[in-house]
Amino acid sequence: MRQTLRDKIIAVCDKKIAQKGENVGLSFYAFFANRNDDPDMLMEAATWWIKTHQLDHFEKAAKIREMVQMGQ
Repeated sequence: MRQTLRDKIIAVCDKKIAQKGENVGLSFYAFFANRNDDPDMLMEAATWWIKTHQLDHFEKAAKIREMVQMGQ
């Protein structure tokens, strides 16, 4: 996964956790605007989320942040 996507995922997870607490859930769509302005990055996130790690549609932001920080 490219570093810009890793940074974006961590920033979004941090923001969501700060707003709603450690138990907040999110999907990979949380990392993108409603208007798809970067389809390649969206597909990269979707592949990492769905195909590589077989995660549920919604996962805890803290879990996703930890996975990305650990380089998974």
